Amino acid sequence: MSTLGDAWAYLTDPHSWLGDYGVLREVSPGEWVLPRDSILALTIEHLGMSAGAVLAAAALALPLGVLLGHVRRGGAATVIVSNVSRAMPTLALLTLFAASAIGFGNRAVVLAAAIFAFPPILTNAYTGMADVDPDLREAALGQGLTRFQVATRVELPLAWPLIAAGLRTATTQTVATVPLAALVAGGGLGVIINTGLATQRYGQVLAGGLIVAVVCLGVDALMGLLQRRLTPAALRHRTLIAS
Repeated sequence: MSTLGDAWAYLTDPHSWLGDYGVLREVSPGEWVLPRDSILALTIEHLGMSAGAVLAAAALALPLGVLLGHVRRGGAATVIVSNVSRAMPTLALLTLFAASAIGFGNRAVVLAAAIFAFPPILTNAYTGMADVDPDLREAALGQGLTRFQVATRVELPLAWPLIAAGLRTATTQTVATVPLAALVAGGGLGVIINTGLATQRYGQVLAGGLIVAVVCLGVDALMGLLQRRLTPAALRHRTLIAS
């Protein structure tokens, strides 16, 4: 059977989706884990790691980017930090974290993926705030608004489309990067690919790659919808006219 046929057989086999234990496995009374032989369980674990990494990155990058963009300072430092973070090879970070006190497994993966997700969130938050028309800021100050109110009521809503785009990019990139977790004894959909390579079942490798691609496209579409829904109607209309 060809590799494509093997991939199809793997994807259409119910056992591939549920494994021997289903979505959850009870390893001891009251203790449940996600088994590593189920596509559904691995997908849940994959999305959980991705969400944890993006949330950790956003918790630091968003406030920092918004603050620096509001005061219009630190642009050069923001670019340097973003470029350095992007230049760090994720696989190397995974290996270093796994060899350290952090250890192998999902914790190292979430930390490395968070560093990878940090640059687009920081850059877009800074750029979105810094690019708001200074005249609007001065007009708001002239109306008696405090600097905090200007930042939250004027600048932040106008910067939101670009901030949301950064979150969307970071999330999609993280979902596409988390499959490396399998190389350091982590979970997620990379387990399917890694197991296929180890057993020379290349149809399973292809199937794992297809699943990752579909999940990435689905997450990107969902983030795009969320970005549109949370963008003020006036800004959506202006964007459509500009395009």
